[in-house]
Amino acid sequence: MSLPGAVESAHFGKRDFRVGKRIFMSLPEAGRAVFKFTPDQQKMLLETEPGVCAAVPGGWGEKGWTSVWFADADEDTIDHVMETAWRNVAPKTLQKTEETLQKSEELAE
Repeated sequence: MSLPGAVESAHFGKRDFRVGKRIFMSLPEAGRAVFKFTPDQQKMLLETEPGVCAAVPGGWGEKGWTSVWFADADEDTIDHVMETAWRNVAPKTLQKTEETLQKSEELAE
């Protein structure tokens, strides 16, 4: 994973990715990931990507946690949801590092 500060770890025996102690993505089962969104971000994703994602049941879903099925999502969607979830937990200093990396890549193209 190329997002600054992102590390792989585990939560309740399942793989996750986090910045510091803050989880932004977990992999509870093959083919599905759960991402940390705000409720507004979740609503927009559910409207724009029907069939690709669903709110996690219960209170976690009400807080914005959202399941995404990889087989139903294109690469751009997966990249977008991973970066959005990462931004929701990453400190501003790391977000600026990511923006600088993106600008450098754009200039190199």
